[in-house]
Amino acid sequence: MQCVKCGHLVKSRKNVVFGVGDIHSELMFVGEAPGMDEDRKGEPFVGKAGQLLSKIIQTMGLERDAIYICNVVKCRPDTPGQRHGNRKPTPTEMMTCLPYLQAQIEIIRPKVIVCLGGTAVEGLFGKAQMGIMRLRGTWMTFREIPVMPTYHPAYLLRNQAITEKRKLWEDMLQVLERLEHPISDKQRGYFLNG
Repeated sequence: MQCVKCGHLVKSRKNVVFGVGDIHSELMFVGEAPGMDEDRKGEPFVGKAGQLLSKIIQTMGLERDAIYICNVVKCRPDTPGQRHGNRKPTPTEMMTCLPYLQAQIEIIRPKVIVCLGGTAVEGLFGKAQMGIMRLRGTWMTFREIPVMPTYHPAYLLRNQAITEKRKLWEDMLQVLERLEHPISDKQRGYFLNG
């Protein structure tokens, strides 16, 4: 919480946004970086994208506080000259924060990690991967832990197509199967008729 490795982020941040949830969770969601709302509250995924993530978690039959949620970068990327908006963290910022994320994973030891968006995948694996449109839905592995790359909830806020919502939902069904959680017919049928 006292990290000052990225001086430009330290100057502009209000809070370090480390993570939230159950440290004994079998499921971890990893995003890219805090936005303005998260920086203000000191908690990941509390803005509109966070509200959507909470709905996704609920629809999975889980409780948000029973999941562990964090980001690759723990401080909001600065936006000089802008009062609003966010920016993607740089590869250097992600590499600087990676040891913190690795420690979180090591302590929590989730059974499954969900990477929310291509930047989260890039930050976790330390290099640019193919785009999230091609990666999503395909299992990867990080230190013997299955990783499911999927869309960031913010993408679904911008793209309201039922087909895109269904793709993310199919990814979550795979996560539930990997966790050996029961899946109802209703859950299987979401976004099929639309």
